[in-house]
Amino acid sequence: MNHKKVVVIGVGKYGSEIAQKLSSKGAEVYAFDVSEERIENIKDDVALAVALDTTDKKALMSQRIQEMDAAIVAIGENFEATVLTALNMIDLKIPRVIVRASGDNQIRILKNLGVTEILEPEGEIASIVAERLINPSITAFLQLPDDYEIAEIKAPKKILNRTLEDIKLLEKYNLTLITLKRQFEEETNDGEVEFKEHILGVLKEETVIYDTDTLVVFGTLNNVKRFLEINQ
Repeated sequence: MNHKKVVVIGVGKYGSEIAQKLSSKGAEVYAFDVSEERIENIKDDVALAVALDTTDKKALMSQRIQEMDAAIVAIGENFEATVLTALNMIDLKIPRVIVRASGDNQIRILKNLGVTEILEPEGEIASIVAERLINPSITAFLQLPDDYEIAEIKAPKKILNRTLEDIKLLEKYNLTLITLKRQFEEETNDGEVEFKEHILGVLKEETVIYDTDTLVVFGTLNNVKRFLEINQ
């Protein structure tokens, strides 16, 4: 696992759970919030916890925020503070900026600001957010009993342009391939071309993996990680 430095801004119930999950997975987590009470509650679970107004860029810079690999803005109750904090993260060139939003209007505003990764708490539970951040190749997963899961993973480069028969997911990695998601060019009603993702359905041994494919696999999280580490 790569050692990542992540700042979680806004450590209410949702943000604090993300921060705790990231810490448990080996990330170096900074937690910022305007509430001293929330910072007090999280301080023993993260590398650094500071009561801070994150709309103040100078205050952020004083905490060496520029060294972070990613920032999760999970403020929630104050959308103005969310917007200003997100802008500060973008201005400070944090490699990944992930922002919480509620509703279509907030999502549209954030996208117009240049935010490309948006969290909707109703559909993005903290454990999934943490796993996606630590392992960007895992785009989604469903946790099952006994440490098994169904995971959607971006096709790693070492399996590209190879057949399923050649890759041998089950024999080599103890993973069962359920299906593939693949992008196809489609013409819109306006005559423009856009890419849309479709499920291929039942696969054959001669099916070839392309660079835009997403593999839907069943297995343990450790086997998924092993497959990605070997084939990145």
